[in-house]
Amino acid sequence: MKQILQNLKTGATEVAEVPWPTVKQGHLLIRSTTTLVSAGTERMLVEFSKAGWIDKARQQPDKVRMVLDKIRTDGLIPTVEAVFNKLDQPLPLGYCNVGRVIEVGPGVTKFVVGDRVASNGKHADVICVPVNLCASVPDKVSDDEAAFTVLGAIALQGIRLAQPTLGEFVAVTGLGLIGLLTVQLLRAQGCRVLGIDFDAHRLALARQFGAEVVNLAAGEDAVTSAQRFSRQRGVDAVILTASTKSSEPVHQAALMCRKRGRIVLVGVTGLELSRTDFFEKELTFQVSCSYGPGRYDTNYEEKGLDYPVGYVRWTEQRNLEAVLDTVATGALDLKSLVSHRFAIEDAGRAYELVGGSTPSLGILLEYNRSGEAPELTLNRQTVTLLAQATGPTPTEGVSMGFIGSGNYATSVLIPAFKATGARMKTVASSGGVSGLHAARKFGFEATTTDVVSVLTDASINTVVISTRHDSHARLACDALRSGKNVFVEKPLALRIEELAEIEAASRLAKSLLMVGFNRRFAPQIQKMKVLLIGARGPKSLVVTVNAGAIPADHWTQDRDAGGGRVVGEACHFIDLLRFLVGEPIIEWRRMDMKTASHDTVTLELRFADGSIGTVHYFANGNKSFPKERVEVFSEGRVLQLNNFRRLTGYGWPGFKKMNLWHQDKGQRACAAAFVQAVAQGGRAPIPLEEILEVSKVTISLAGHCG
Repeated sequence: MKQILQNLKTGATEVAEVPWPTVKQGHLLIRSTTTLVSAGTERMLVEFSKAGWIDKARQQPDKVRMVLDKIRTDGLIPTVEAVFNKLDQPLPLGYCNVGRVIEVGPGVTKFVVGDRVASNGKHADVICVPVNLCASVPDKVSDDEAAFTVLGAIALQGIRLAQPTLGEFVAVTGLGLIGLLTVQLLRAQGCRVLGIDFDAHRLALARQFGAEVVNLAAGEDAVTSAQRFSRQRGVDAVILTASTKSSEPVHQAALMCRKRGRIVLVGVTGLELSRTDFFEKELTFQVSCSYGPGRYDTNYEEKGLDYPVGYVRWTEQRNLEAVLDTVATGALDLKSLVSHRFAIEDAGRAYELVGGSTPSLGILLEYNRSGEAPELTLNRQTVTLLAQATGPTPTEGVSMGFIGSGNYATSVLIPAFKATGARMKTVASSGGVSGLHAARKFGFEATTTDVVSVLTDASINTVVISTRHDSHARLACDALRSGKNVFVEKPLALRIEELAEIEAASRLAKSLLMVGFNRRFAPQIQKMKVLLIGARGPKSLVVTVNAGAIPADHWTQDRDAGGGRVVGEACHFIDLLRFLVGEPIIEWRRMDMKTASHDTVTLELRFADGSIGTVHYFANGNKSFPKERVEVFSEGRVLQLNNFRRLTGYGWPGFKKMNLWHQDKGQRACAAAFVQAVAQGGRAPIPLEEILEVSKVTISLAGHCG
C-alpha cells in the first residue's frame, strides 16, 4: 500500500510502499478514501526536517539537554549513534482520515465491516486506528466534509474550554483551517465573532461565515477593533488558533479582553506572558489539549476504556461525533475550505504546496481511484525488497527473521546481528513503517506485518523477538514449536506459568533458545570473570543502576504490557550477578522505596557458594551520575566497573585497569555468540537452566508490584 513518510534527517517527503498493518485488539482496520493535510502541523514537521542541525537544536532545547546528559554518561560515539538513529526513522504524516472499515479487532462492538468512519488515521491506503479515535460518518456528510472532522474536534475543544454563551463576543486570532472552523462553530452557538489575520482570502472566508474581521496586513489595530466590536466592553473570550513564535498574540488577547475574560490557546505561540496584563483584569488562560478528554491517555486511546458520560460528557470521540452531527445539519460550510486535491500518488506535489509560498488552505488527498476491492490478502502484508545494504558474506546456514523493529531493535539488535554476516531474510512489524525502515537500512529481503509468515517460512531458521514484553512468551513458544532457533530480547516472560510453557516447548524442540542478557558478554565483564576464577571463597557483589524516572503511565510500567521495571530491566543485572558468581541463586529478597511506580528498589540475592549480591535499581537519581556500576569484593580485593567503560582493580595482583574508548555492553558479542552456536550446531551461549533460573527469580522479585 502507499503511505506518506517524512524523513526528519534529510527533509524528504516520500510516498512509500508499505505492508498493510495488522488489526489489533480494540482497533479498526480502515481502507482510506480521503485524507486532509493539516497545513499547520504538517508544515511545521516538514520545515523542522529540512532545518540544519543547529536550527533543529534551537527548536528543541530540552532534547539538547538530554543529549548532553547522555554524552556525560555513555560517551560521545554512542550518543551520536543514538541521535542519528532516532532522526533516521521515518515519521508517518497525517491525522485527518476518512474511510471504510474492512476489519474489526477483537473486543470491538461499536463498528462493523463496511462502516464509513472518520478518524485520526495517517495518510495511507490502509490504517489501523483505536476505536475511541473513530466516529461514524452520517449519510448526509460527504467524504470531503468528513475529512475535516478531527480539525473540527480540535476547534470544538478550544471552544468548550472558553465556555461561550449565546450572544457573547469572541475573538479568533489566526484564520487557518482550525481558525475558520472555530469561527463557524462559534457562530453556530450564537456568538458574535471577530476574526483576526493577515491573509485577505481567509478574512473574506471568515466574513462569509458571519464574522467581523481585522486585517492586520492593512494596518488595522486588533485592540481598537475589538473594543469597537464589543461595544467598548472588551471581548468575553479570545481563542488563539495562530501558529507563531511571537508572544504578541497572547499580549494582544489580554488587551482585547474584558475584566475576567477568558483566553484559550489552541495553536502555537510564544508564551512570554505579562503579569500585569493578566493581574489587572483577573484573566484566565488555558491551553487546549488537542481533540478533548482522553487525548494521550493510554487507557482511553489504546485500551478502549471510555469515560462514563455522566462524568465526562465530551471525550475526544464524542467531540468527533458532535462535529459530524453539526456538519450533517448544514451548519458548517466545509467545501469553501478546500483549495486543492491530489491523488495519493501525487502527494509530493501537495507537500511542495504546503512548504511553498503558493496560497493554499484545505488540501485533500484521494485514494483508491481504481475501485480495487479491499480484501485483505497475505501479499498485501508483505513487501519484497532487493537487499540494499552491503556487509559480510552471509554466515553459512543462518537465515534470520526479526519480529519487532522498534527503536532498540533498529539501533542495537539488528545492527549486531547484521554484523555477524547472517542472512537478513524478513523483518516484521505491526504497523509496517518501522519494518520498512529496518528492511531498507539493513538490507532485509522482505518486510511484513504478518508474523505467522515469518514463523512458517521454511527458509528462515532463526527468529529474533523484539516486541513488547507481554508478547515475548507467546511468540517464543510459537517459534520453538515451528522449529526455529529463538533469540528473545529480555524479559523471556512476565509470569511463572509462561516460563513453564516455554520450558516445555524448548525441551521438545531441537533448536536453541537464547535471551538477550548481553551484559555478561561485555569485554570488561569477561575480564572480571577471568579474574574471579582464581578467587577462592564467597564474594560480595553490588550493582548500582541509576535508571532514571519513567512516567507511571509508560507501557513498561504497565503490569500486563511491560511487567514493570524489575522484570523488564533489572533482570539484566540479576543475570549479570549469576554469571559473575557462577553458582545458582538459592535465596532472594526485595525492598521497595514506596513510590507509585515501584521502580526504586533493592534486590538481595544469596548464592549456593555463600556469595551475596545486591542490585540497587534506583529511579530517583541524577542523570550526571554513572548509569551502571558493578563492584565485586573478594579476599581483600575489589573490582569496580563504571558504565561499561572504566574497569579498575584495587589490590588485584597483575591488574589495575581496563578502559575502553566507548561503552560496550556486549550486545554485538552476545549476537555473535548466538549466531555462531546456530551455525555450528553447538550449545546455547547461555545454558537453558540459567535462563529459566534467572527468569524465575526475577518474576518472583517483581511480585505483585511488577
